[in-house]
Amino acid sequence: MPFGPLRLDDGRIRFRLWAPAQRAPKLQISDDRAEYVLPMDPCGDGWFECVTNRARTGQTYCFRLDSGLAVPDPASRFQPRDAHGPSELIDPHAYRWRHEDWRGRPWREAVIYELHVGSFSPEGTYQGVIKRLDHLVELGITAIELMPVADFPGRRNWGYDGVLPFAPDSAYGRPEDLKALIDAAHAHGLMLFLDVVYNHFGPDGNYLNAYAPSFFTPRHHTPWGEAINFDDDDSATVRAYFIHNALYWLEEYRFDGLRLDAVHAIRDDSEPHVLTALAEAVRGRFGEDRHIHLVLENDANQARFLTRAAAGQPVHYTAQWNDDFHHAAHVLATGDGAGYYRDFVDQPLHQLTRCLSEGFAYQGDPSPFRNGERRGEPSAHLPPLCFVNFLQNHDQIGNRALGERLTQLAPPHRVRALTEILLLAPSPPLLFMGQEWGSVRPFLFFCGFEGELGDAVREGRRKEFAAFPEFADPQARARIPDPTHPDTFAQSCLHWGEIDEAIHRDWLALHQRLLTLRATHVVPLLGASTPRTDVDISGSRLQLRWHWPDTGSLSLIANLGDTAVAAPAAAGASVIYRSDSAAAAADDLPGWSVMWSIMAGEE
Repeated sequence: MPFGPLRLDDGRIRFRLWAPAQRAPKLQISDDRAEYVLPMDPCGDGWFECVTNRARTGQTYCFRLDSGLAVPDPASRFQPRDAHGPSELIDPHAYRWRHEDWRGRPWREAVIYELHVGSFSPEGTYQGVIKRLDHLVELGITAIELMPVADFPGRRNWGYDGVLPFAPDSAYGRPEDLKALIDAAHAHGLMLFLDVVYNHFGPDGNYLNAYAPSFFTPRHHTPWGEAINFDDDDSATVRAYFIHNALYWLEEYRFDGLRLDAVHAIRDDSEPHVLTALAEAVRGRFGEDRHIHLVLENDANQARFLTRAAAGQPVHYTAQWNDDFHHAAHVLATGDGAGYYRDFVDQPLHQLTRCLSEGFAYQGDPSPFRNGERRGEPSAHLPPLCFVNFLQNHDQIGNRALGERLTQLAPPHRVRALTEILLLAPSPPLLFMGQEWGSVRPFLFFCGFEGELGDAVREGRRKEFAAFPEFADPQARARIPDPTHPDTFAQSCLHWGEIDEAIHRDWLALHQRLLTLRATHVVPLLGASTPRTDVDISGSRLQLRWHWPDTGSLSLIANLGDTAVAAPAAAGASVIYRSDSAAAAADDLPGWSVMWSIMAGEE
């Protein structure tokens, strides 16, 4: 990497810092015995460098700016004393991988499980996740997605306030512990994905403005202030910083893929767009050696990033989180019409069907929530594998004032029917931790900010919900949990003892059954090409058929209403699943039930 320390062939360590606003920054190296302050030589284009034989693994170091301010390495591999402390010199080759022959899994096999390391297990660490890998394998999960682990200030955070993108946060363990988790996941046949944030830095602990203000640009603005500079003067170094960060996680840590957070907030008017450049760097680096999957979160529904080559493989990005699927399903389940759900209140069944058959519900259509602004691009030409569908995730739970899960907001029979659609539909499904057993634990917004920043976050959180009728009263807003209080984090931690209760065992058995059927019957059908789809909607009945010429067809009949509807199975089709409530019915589907069938081979 051009960033971070590098051990040279002669054993010396090269340190580098891009600090175009500084004249003579210095390198400070410390350990229990001594402290060294060494000059750094300018080497052009804002870079400074120091090569020394006084550095060794385990020491801490920082950079002293002209003002005397000590700052961590922006490419620090580890922060043992948190974001404001010095960086630790890590040997990237010290960990001995046990499963070096792992090459990943094809995307069509993806069943994704999103988790937050700190609240997933009682330990709140990478080791705690390792202890639960058997549970995930038995469930039918094939890929774990970690919410961001980049170093953030404090001990509690969702991860989206990271300030040092190369340093896994010390709250969860050391770098070798994270590598051990990835190694153990591979031993279990599980892929490991990482959520990365390239659209902003957190509000506390980011020192870049002190020595490299051109890392940001006033040309664009985001919800977090000035945008990261991807297209203004000095942007080449900034673009390289994030591209190398992606390569770093995939190569040094052997992650199987990345989920890029909120890329609609990345402002870049240059060509190629930084997202394109990043994907090309990743594809060029790994080629066909490993299955590497790049997934976007993109509220703009820009299908252009999901283009497929002639053989069906991704040109740039593998897939995108499909918020449209979630929103349509949520409205069907709950009847909610506030906020962005306004876009789905009129025809949620039609929009859910469009998601299942064409990808996005909004493909350039005017959005009522956005005052008629058109949103999205045509996506019907893309295969279902381009769209990650879900009923719950960290955002859709945690961005609610009280962090309620869907099972607390909707009748169980509705959630069950939608789960039966999610887990057997062709698109890769995503579950949020605890969803598989119908956990009733909330997932609240939490952080460890203190002082004035903590006060601002607390009040900002409550003002955010003032426009909602149920929180119009100040006393009602006062009941919104304080994000900075330790109890808010504690409430958000999974309670694994729930699984011992009968109702939760039933939810778990349903998920296991459906995912077994998915692996056995659905995955073998999923070709890389876009299937032909036949759609019929009549009242509350949805009938949908996907046909792949080389492998066969998959059919869904769903009744997402309260009255029974006729639902005869197609001639020659094999029924692989019927809702328990529909088991005794011959050609009818009771309210809120589904039937799945397959037909193999050519027709």
